[in-house]
Amino acid sequence: MTASVPALSDATGIFSAAKAAGCATMFRCRRRAGLSPKLREAAVAGVLGTLDLLAAEGWKLSIGGMFGRNEPPSAYATGFAHDVDVVGAFETPSTMTALAGTTRLGMAGWDAIFATQWLLGPREFDPVPAPAGQDADKAWGLFALWEWNDAWQSASAAQRHEYDAECDIAFAADAAAGINIAGRHRLDAASSWHHLGIWESPSFEAIDTAMREHTRVADFKFTTSRHYIGRRLEMAQLLEGDHV
Repeated sequence: MTASVPALSDATGIFSAAKAAGCATMFRCRRRAGLSPKLREAAVAGVLGTLDLLAAEGWKLSIGGMFGRNEPPSAYATGFAHDVDVVGAFETPSTMTALAGTTRLGMAGWDAIFATQWLLGPREFDPVPAPAGQDADKAWGLFALWEWNDAWQSASAAQRHEYDAECDIAFAADAAAGINIAGRHRLDAASSWHHLGIWESPSFEAIDTAMREHTRVADFKFTTSRHYIGRRLEMAQLLEGDHV
């Protein structure tokens, strides 16, 4: 099981402490060049077969899966805007299963297709679903990595509480706009990043509007962050082609 860890930041009006264990298994991938069609076919079959086995072992293989949707494994095409081609995240039952599963995926063919950086960390806050319902029409994703900066480290408890309340205004607007917020995962045990936040959104425009609101409430005054935006595709598509 994933060992419980003390929260690095407090629960808020929007975010509540996780009620069940889980480990984010985020991946940032660059596609490898020069793989022959025959080798790619074998690698894709190996990865998809291993993903089927991992799903049977309790892995959630899409962001929608974190909200209880039953859907094929998916991730996000990001090469149009970033220096990586694919970004995504699975959620595993524990850190140990994440480590073992990523090794199995690599051996099955993932490492032949992608050069990957994996980031692992336990769930800290529960998902925040959009109130409009859990339809599958969430074609865009946002992955936010951040670390608390020196200003946050030196802030008083009252200042942090005020900051959380201001950020909750923006997060409530995100959910009202149809954005699902997949809670928060903590990464700092094995990364310079403290947290991972993941959104799935009905449109790129909704993410752009949300970022403007987060800027207005000064969400970023206490953090150094990196964001990845991508278009959702099934893993089979992302594994099979260089055109996405």
